Amino acid sequence: MSARNLSTAAAAAVLLTACATGPDYKAPVAPPGTGGGFVSTAVAPVSADQPPADWWRLYQDPALDGLIAEALDNNRDVAVAAANLAQVRASLSEARAGRLPGTTMSAAAARSRQPDATGRMVEADTLSTGLDVSYEVDFFGRVGRSIEAARAERDAARAALDVVRVSVAAETARAYADACAAGAQLAVAQRTLALSDETAGLTRRQMEAGRGTGLDLSRAQAQAETARAAIPPLQAQRDAALFRLSVLVGRPPAQVSPEAAACQAIPQITAALPVGDGAALLARRPDVRQAERRLAAATARIGVAAAALYPQVTLGGSVGSVGGGGRGFGDQVSFSVGPLISWSFPNIAVARARIAQADAATQAALATFEQTTLTALQEAETALSAYGRELDRRTALRRARDQSAEAVRLARLRHAAGLDSFLTVLDAERTLAGLEAQLALSEAAVTSNQIRLFKALGGGWERRAL
Repeated sequence: MSARNLSTAAAAAVLLTACATGPDYKAPVAPPGTGGGFVSTAVAPVSADQPPADWWRLYQDPALDGLIAEALDNNRDVAVAAANLAQVRASLSEARAGRLPGTTMSAAAARSRQPDATGRMVEADTLSTGLDVSYEVDFFGRVGRSIEAARAERDAARAALDVVRVSVAAETARAYADACAAGAQLAVAQRTLALSDETAGLTRRQMEAGRGTGLDLSRAQAQAETARAAIPPLQAQRDAALFRLSVLVGRPPAQVSPEAAACQAIPQITAALPVGDGAALLARRPDVRQAERRLAAATARIGVAAAALYPQVTLGGSVGSVGGGGRGFGDQVSFSVGPLISWSFPNIAVARARIAQADAATQAALATFEQTTLTALQEAETALSAYGRELDRRTALRRARDQSAEAVRLARLRHAAGLDSFLTVLDAERTLAGLEAQLALSEAAVTSNQIRLFKALGGGWERRAL
């Protein structure tokens, strides 16, 4: 092909580029009505301030701060996500290398036996070397779109790492809170057991003094054993939380946190929780960002597939040297320079099918982004509602507990004065023990819902951007 014809072909290729590289990516917008304040803020004490990245510090618990820092450093799921990010980054480097020329070197040695001019058979050694260089001229954007897709996949992998960090921070806080909650419930159960044992001892002494009956003693002892039976399940719950916490921070289950094992006070935030609004939530949540970046990658792959509809232009050159057989090495040197145009014209139908596949994948990625956006808002609203409703339940349980404690005091006084039977005292104590246990569970639920809310808000990944 002459230089004039080559220039004409290149100019035509440039004119075709706009229709061959697929659509340019435009970031999707969130569905209408998703950027305002949360609906459920009316039922929970929250503020419109943005939640801090290290939201767990709002609990003002140094043990919790240290455990989450350790988890973000040593958790194995975080390590897997970081390795996946490194792998995708390497894929991006590979895609970028498509803009560089490719080289191939070769060398060969051969011994041959053939007749000379006189007809006598002679042996000859032949040495040859060659260097081939090729460079794809990205007229139709195949390489560029491949780099664009790889870059978006890298960003999606970084967002996936952030998703894992959010989850690890929240689950570490939850495991620590569960261990503390089990410790608090154990303390309540042990106080209830001590009270029941005291009541059973008092009943025994009264019976020995002729003021009680065997029925009263049996009832008191049964209530004490019931209180004793409530302790082992709580111990198992605490052990499970401690073992889960150990794995989250990258330790074997045997190496439990001594601070968590000794904790008997459930961590709670008493101030209004900072939650921001829907727009800030969608900007913060890494799973929304991950879905958006995957949509960008899918859109770029349409251009990669569309480039197959047009010729692939490669500029190439080669240089070689042959020597031997009585000649000095390098005496015969050859070279070639010129363009190479390849076009899979018979397989246009295959290329169009791949474009249709890429377009369908893009539509699926768009739907995934929209669903991820709606799910993020749903999770935040659900967590807000659960938190507010549990606060109301805890307030009611506290009032009921206080009234029940007063009922126990009065029942004991009336029994001592001979106005009521001992069964009244046992019933009052049983009611108080049940309310104490329910209140401890509600305290734990409040903290669990706080953590659930912060996880839904998507904080906890910003401290270690890569």
